Amino acid sequence: MDIDMNRKESRRTTLFDRGLVRVALRQSFLMLNPWTMARNPVMFITEIGAALTTFVWLIDIFSGNANLLYTTLVMLVLWITVLFANFAEALAEARGKAQADSLKNSRKQTLANRLGSSGELESVNSAELRAGDIVVVSAGETIPGDGEVIEGAASIDESAITGESAPVVREAGSDRSGVTGGTRVLSDRITVKITAGAGESFMDRMISLVEGAVRQKTPNELALTVTLAGLTLGFLLVTATLYPMAKYFDVTIPLPTLISLLVCLIPTTIGALLAAIGIAGMDRALASNVLAKSGKAVELAGDIDTLLLDKTGTITVGDRLASEFYPVNGVSRDELIEIAVRASFGDRTPEGRSIITLAGKKRRGGIPKDDGTYTLVEFTAQTRMSGNDAADGTHYRKGASDAVICVAREAKVKVPHDIEDIVTVVAEKGCTPIVVSENNRICGVVALSDILKTGIRDRFKRLRAMGLRVVMVTGDNPLTAAAIAREAGVDDFIAEAKPEDKLAYIRREQAKGRLVAMMGDGTNDAPALAQADIGIAMNSGTQAAKEAGNMVDLDSDPTKLIEVIEIGKQLLMTRGALTTFSIANDVAKYFAIIPAIFMLAIPELAVLNIMHLATPSSAILSALIFNAIIIPLLIPIALKGVRYRPMGADALLARNLFIYGFGGVIAPFAGIKLIDMVLSAIGLF
Repeated sequence: MDIDMNRKESRRTTLFDRGLVRVALRQSFLMLNPWTMARNPVMFITEIGAALTTFVWLIDIFSGNANLLYTTLVMLVLWITVLFANFAEALAEARGKAQADSLKNSRKQTLANRLGSSGELESVNSAELRAGDIVVVSAGETIPGDGEVIEGAASIDESAITGESAPVVREAGSDRSGVTGGTRVLSDRITVKITAGAGESFMDRMISLVEGAVRQKTPNELALTVTLAGLTLGFLLVTATLYPMAKYFDVTIPLPTLISLLVCLIPTTIGALLAAIGIAGMDRALASNVLAKSGKAVELAGDIDTLLLDKTGTITVGDRLASEFYPVNGVSRDELIEIAVRASFGDRTPEGRSIITLAGKKRRGGIPKDDGTYTLVEFTAQTRMSGNDAADGTHYRKGASDAVICVAREAKVKVPHDIEDIVTVVAEKGCTPIVVSENNRICGVVALSDILKTGIRDRFKRLRAMGLRVVMVTGDNPLTAAAIAREAGVDDFIAEAKPEDKLAYIRREQAKGRLVAMMGDGTNDAPALAQADIGIAMNSGTQAAKEAGNMVDLDSDPTKLIEVIEIGKQLLMTRGALTTFSIANDVAKYFAIIPAIFMLAIPELAVLNIMHLATPSSAILSALIFNAIIIPLLIPIALKGVRYRPMGADALLARNLFIYGFGGVIAPFAGIKLIDMVLSAIGLF
């Protein structure tokens, strides 16, 4: 499949890309529809104020009112304020839609080789595929839909969705069996079972999500919206009472001035940027190759207390590989290797193949070859063993230590006295011990080692610095789990974990009032992913895992949670910082407008005119202009987010209060004074 624009290219789009700005400007005017504006109470009030001022302006034109210039400027600034607010939201949405377009460009309608009921292949359009269909995909062909590999293994180019050029391996029977429609097979041949119909694929959902079609307001965002609505209502009542109060002092307040006062006092800054902040949160998550199914999931990530990580495929690379042979019972090392190899013929698991590979490296005289005369004995959950039966009746087995030892004892075969000691030593090293037997005679142990992902320990240190508790979940025995936990640097672990154990742990943490994140890639992780507050599924994992989670990590990197948490905290901090700034700069606007309205009638109020603004009209207009221009100036912060630093909550709060609280008071004083000086200099007032 040709890729016109990959993910990395979309990430390089500048903040104010010319094309995006053009789209956002056009959308700003379309969003003036009152039904659209009603979603944002603060800006809806501002639009109503702009419409009323326009009505007054029309009356002044026909009546020849001396305040026509003042009314004209107030009207223009109010409409500009509304348009700037719409522009912020439209720009955020345009960036999301641009990403969606890049995904659409990377997806083409493809033909699929569907396996018919009689076993023959038929060529059909990918749009005709339904869940349950079986397709065969060979090297050079595009995978026609989301599914799971049920036969074979292949290297796959997933750059269309991840932006990474390095191929990945997808293999049947593993936790890396999930494939995504629109990706390309580079080598070999695989059989795929389709799990999603046309229009329901992972790529389709991605496009829908980045377009903002299903973005939901988070609890924090809803709470802030209610707060802003309450403040708006309060200031609306205050402004409404000012008119009769002014009449009492024989002061006539023009309607444009009252509207200016209202617009300047209500939190228009955060009201204008609130939607953009939420949309930008999902945009930043996707830029980090994390697909969030809602803005709520992104924001919740900022409050996570406990993180559960599945070991295999998440903390480790996924495959346990044979690392050493330990003979017992007087068996030589070469003999143990030969028996282990014979027990591994036909075993297509990574572990089984790794035993044969390691044997070839360790045994100088070569290893036995599979001549096709062996009968494979499959591994089952009941026996916990696998192996082969030779044509001469010899049984070769390998499996869990307790299972092999139990069978030996039942067969009245003497169990070596040192076997349990060796098993314990291997487990304490963090390896998985596999006991090998010939005709129930225990011959030794094969150590299977888990390989930690690069840099995982350092990443966990960063998570702890953020206040997170990291818990490893594994099906390994407690000794092996403890060793891997120490090596990885996690805070706790759950050994021999069943799906219900993960669920129980998550529920216990949630009962304590903690928010829990779960990362996994297997079908057995799906219940826990669904129960957790944040369920992050690996894109390399099974379809069940991806469906259960509310986030999908396209890079299949467990440490990606660090970025997700930072984005979540950024979202919370950005909203809090801009809210603080918005409320703080209302203080300055209060000192600009209130004295200006009553100064002439009540000279004693002149003491409040601490900025020494030129005239009442200049003061009001300066505050209104500042109120308008501060919105586009803050758009970069809304879209990029406040920079997150791993520090304590108290230090973080103090820092943001100083920058955005104190700064939110000082900046408007300076800005309003500067605008007033300009208005006076050009002789308007």
